[in-house]
Amino acid sequence: MRNVFRVFSRDVRRLALVRKTWIVILGAMITPSLYAWVNIAAFWDPYSRTGNVSVAVVNQDEGGSSTLTGEVDVGAQVVDQLESNDQLGWQFLDEDDAMDAVRSGSSYAAIIIPPDFSRDLLSVSLGTFTPPSLTYYVNEKTNAVSPKITDVGASTLDTQINSTFVSAVAGAVTEELTDVGGEVERRLRGAQGTTVDTLDGAVDTLASARGRIGDLQEGLSGARDGLDSAGDTLGTVDTTLGDVQTAVGQARQIADEAQRELATLTGSLTSTYVAGATRLADAASTLSGSVARVTSGLQRADVAVGTGLDDADAVAAAAGEALGEVRALVAGAAPGTQVSDQLVEAVALLENRVSDDRDVIDQVRRLDSDVAQTTAAIRDSTDAIAAAADAASDSARSVRDVLLSTGPDLNGSMSRLSASAGALSSAIDSQRAQLEQARALLAGLDDQLAQTSTALSALEDSLAGAETGLEQVRTDVRALGTADVWDALGTVTGLDAEEIAQFMASPVEVEQRPVFPVAAYGSAMAPLFANLSLWIGAFVLVVIFKLEVDREGITGLTTKQAYLGRWLLLAAMGVVQALVLSTGILLIGVDAASAPALIGTSVLIGLAYSSLVYALSVALGYVGKGLCVLLVIVQIPGASGLYPIELMPGFFRALNPVLPFTYGIDALRETIGGFYADHYWKSMAALGVFVVLSFLLGLVLRDRLGNFVLLFNRRIAATQLLVSEEVHVTGRRYRLPQLIHALTNGGEFRGELAARARRFTRHYPTLLRAAVAVAVVSLLSLGFLGGLLPAGKAVLLGLWVLGALLVAGFLVMLEYVRQSIELATELGEMSEADLRRELVRAGPGSDEGERE
Repeated sequence: MRNVFRVFSRDVRRLALVRKTWIVILGAMITPSLYAWVNIAAFWDPYSRTGNVSVAVVNQDEGGSSTLTGEVDVGAQVVDQLESNDQLGWQFLDEDDAMDAVRSGSSYAAIIIPPDFSRDLLSVSLGTFTPPSLTYYVNEKTNAVSPKITDVGASTLDTQINSTFVSAVAGAVTEELTDVGGEVERRLRGAQGTTVDTLDGAVDTLASARGRIGDLQEGLSGARDGLDSAGDTLGTVDTTLGDVQTAVGQARQIADEAQRELATLTGSLTSTYVAGATRLADAASTLSGSVARVTSGLQRADVAVGTGLDDADAVAAAAGEALGEVRALVAGAAPGTQVSDQLVEAVALLENRVSDDRDVIDQVRRLDSDVAQTTAAIRDSTDAIAAAADAASDSARSVRDVLLSTGPDLNGSMSRLSASAGALSSAIDSQRAQLEQARALLAGLDDQLAQTSTALSALEDSLAGAETGLEQVRTDVRALGTADVWDALGTVTGLDAEEIAQFMASPVEVEQRPVFPVAAYGSAMAPLFANLSLWIGAFVLVVIFKLEVDREGITGLTTKQAYLGRWLLLAAMGVVQALVLSTGILLIGVDAASAPALIGTSVLIGLAYSSLVYALSVALGYVGKGLCVLLVIVQIPGASGLYPIELMPGFFRALNPVLPFTYGIDALRETIGGFYADHYWKSMAALGVFVVLSFLLGLVLRDRLGNFVLLFNRRIAATQLLVSEEVHVTGRRYRLPQLIHALTNGGEFRGELAARARRFTRHYPTLLRAAVAVAVVSLLSLGFLGGLLPAGKAVLLGLWVLGALLVAGFLVMLEYVRQSIELATELGEMSEADLRRELVRAGPGSDEGERE
């Protein structure tokens, strides 16, 4: 390491001794920083002076009107508002002057408001919407950024027009809404009162219906009692008819017996006949009393049945009235509710019951008519029997005189009496059967009335539930008068149209809260310009200083020692450049989250860029310097210093992770805007990787590329125009296998080398022309594709650069092969002593020698 510091101290003494070089050194220290300072100051706050950007406005609007908004002149309103707007330099001109200003460049853009603009804008309120349009002219030739600024102005004008229109419409709508809201409130108040009255009436109707249902149930109970009494009466009548039937049977037996004995009692006809007549009178009297009782029972039964039928008719009529009232309630109830469904079911059940009751009443009425007819027949038969008995009595009184002569007549009378008694018995049997049917019908009618009473009870419960529900609804409707909805409606009717219009014109206010605030645009641009200055500064140093280290005053100087010694000088100057740059940035006014971090980071970035530029320039010579220039060109768009990398073409997005500027810019942004997590350290670690790679290139690969650098310097020196350096330290010059081959078998080595040289010489012109042809064809092809594929220009540019690098690399390889053949030829012409000396120099432990 001592030789390293010897080289560094010697270089410093040389610069110190020649004072005129101090001016050059001072310029190299300051000039790169001027680039950053000037640009940061120039870009410090450009958007605060957008009022200097002239934009012509032409107002041709003739205005418009609608029933909603009245007379509206949007163009005039926009002009009034723009006159107080200083965001851009608004110039109000006629159309010809405005177009001339745009074409001449005195105005960057022109906006024309057409004559029918307001009418088209108001057409939305007429139902025939015609989109209004502005005509926007922009001169894109004058500047790359000005069209973007004027675009913002056009957008501002569009927003202003929209807000003006929305404000006018909102004011009109608010006034209309206030009027309609008052009318709605009045109607709602009236509807509330009407609804409460209707509900009161419905509740009263339900209460009345429930009262009538109670009366119906009482009537049904009385009817059921009457039916029970009628059933008991029919039972009594049936018993009486049984007694009558027994008596009739006895009378028939007596008549038959008298008829049989009539023939045998002729001897004692008078006394016997008198006795028979007496008995016949008694039987007739008994029959008459039984028939009278039967007739009286039938009459009472008929009266009871008639009364029951009248009651049943009254009940049926009352049920019909109740059914009509319930139907009216069903029609007035809200459909689909539980109360409505219950009422519908009750109506259906009651209708079925009323229909069945009417059928039973009709059957009982028909049976009562049959009983009346039978009673009349019994009376007729009784009268006949009484007449026969009277006739028998008369005959008994005159029996003495006429008995013998009237015997056949008496026998006939007895036959008729027997026949009448048989008919009466049959009639009584039929009557008793009809009475049994009547009792069964009365029992069925009682069941029907019991079911009807149950249905009426269910209906009364349903009506009670409906009445309760309606009372709750009535309470709710009355409560609406104090509900929040009235307050909300009152809020609507109390809206201020002017306030609503102002609000709708700008309903949203964006509250900007910077996460990592940067005071000025120049501060935000400082990382990019600082990195460019540090890279340019490093490049300036490798341009003005010699990169090859001479060995004057230093013995045993190796390639690595020479590299590190000169690197120390350049690194020291890079530190000074970084200190000057960062101090100037802070003095300009760039706000830093940490000023020491900004200065320290600038120094580290300067060291990283100096190491990388120096390594490329030393290891590859002019090719390396060309790569340094290419890298700075690619890194401006590819390192997201100006625009977000997401806005760049895919080619630059792919390069972004492998560019040093990416991490240098991010590191400086952290020191200016603020630190987040470990982003700063990740960026610095990535720069550290580039430093390691640069030392790998300069300390290790440079030995392998020494002949390549030597070749270029010799070719450049041959032009006597370009600046070249004499390569003093190259490391290994000859390949070890070639040295061994030349020592062991020099003749064979020279023969193979001669054959190789002849083949290369023969193909060299062809390969050279082919490389040039490929370069030209590739350039033309990529240019043609760029015209066909405008969207892929960035990719095609990247391919063109890559192709140029490949062609350049191929040409360099050709020259390197040519140089290696020349070195091998030189090796073949050496003496054995020289070969052994070179072998010792290239052997283990002496792999880094020196060359005279």
